[in-house]
Amino acid sequence: MPTGPLALSLGDPGGIGPEIIVGAWQRLKRDGPRFVVVGDADLIRQVGGFVTRIDTPGQVDAVFAHAIPVLHQPVAAPVEVGVPDPAQAASVIGWIEAAVSLALSGAASGVVTCPIAKAPLYAAGFRFPGHTEFIAELTASIPWAGARGPVMMLTAEDLRVCLVTIHVPLHEVPGLVTIDRVVQTARVADQAMRRDFGINRPRLALAGLNPHAGEAGTLGVEERDVLVPAVEHLRSEGIDISLPLPADTMFHAEARRRYDAAICLYHDQGLIPVKTLDFWGGVNATLGLPVIRTSPDHGVGFDIAGQGVARPDSLIAAIRLAADMAGNRARQ
Repeated sequence: MPTGPLALSLGDPGGIGPEIIVGAWQRLKRDGPRFVVVGDADLIRQVGGFVTRIDTPGQVDAVFAHAIPVLHQPVAAPVEVGVPDPAQAASVIGWIEAAVSLALSGAASGVVTCPIAKAPLYAAGFRFPGHTEFIAELTASIPWAGARGPVMMLTAEDLRVCLVTIHVPLHEVPGLVTIDRVVQTARVADQAMRRDFGINRPRLALAGLNPHAGEAGTLGVEERDVLVPAVEHLRSEGIDISLPLPADTMFHAEARRRYDAAICLYHDQGLIPVKTLDFWGGVNATLGLPVIRTSPDHGVGFDIAGQGVARPDSLIAAIRLAADMAGNRARQ
């Protein structure tokens, strides 16, 4: 198991990635997890970062306390801060690919991705919905013991939520919530709790789709026809998972003590409680892949880029979580 630094991709060069990297390094440089940035060193220097270009992740220890170590890969075109630009797509994609490659080779212990803007990537021909699916494709040929992701997990404080569907219109969700998808998501979550979080006997809570979890079929039949059969299948595999629960009573403090991860069926069902609990410190993690990957739970911040007001809290939390996950995998 690799024990090297985390590989941190810079994200969209016109966004707040360089600023939050500087802020994270300032907080972590003395005793926090080590990381190496994959991206353009000059962009970080321009926002006040102390930068040292290095050639390999093995050089991080020697420089991390006094400078941000960067594996320099220059941007493809001039950067206008706060402006999305398809001309930067090749650089953004290349930084992600390089970071994942470092993790796959064992030179890095995991990947942390700064936010990317989807529209300029799509305009340049990028065919993946986002980081999660792209990294899944980059690691698809790598052997993996257990249930395969990707499963998107969001976490804040003591709450972890894993999503069955992600970025789809709400009207499509009922048709996408199938027994197979629920079972696979819960399998990945169960194994990730053991492998990445060190929880020997994870407890999963399954959210219902309808108000009051369907109210015995009077408010919807998905619980009866899809979710309960999925639970029965999972329990037959030895997975500890609840019957479908009313989502409006799952996330208060007392309820959260009853489970280690919640399985949510659509985007806002999971993200609203996470962002309400800790708006600035939430983390997005990808479960069920050969590499560890986390990310801040926010966007590129074009509207505030270059103003020096971007908060690094979520990136710091993502770095700490990736380091913890790497440590738990190393102890397996």
